[in-house]
Amino acid sequence: MSEEAVPQQGGPAQPKGLLQQMEELMAALNADLSALDADLQSAGSTGSASAEEGGATA
Repeated sequence: MSEEAVPQQGGPAQPKGLLQQMEELMAALNADLSALDADLQSAGSTGSASAEEGGATA
């Protein structure tokens, strides 16, 4: 049972699983940050030019 409780000494499949988990977490984080950036930009643009929706500075 102690071998199952400490899977750090597993075979070569262990790093692949961790790398895939990290990639998925990074993708989710990037998506969250992109959504937050879009929200902040829209909130900032609505304060100065609410009639122009979207890229007013392009």
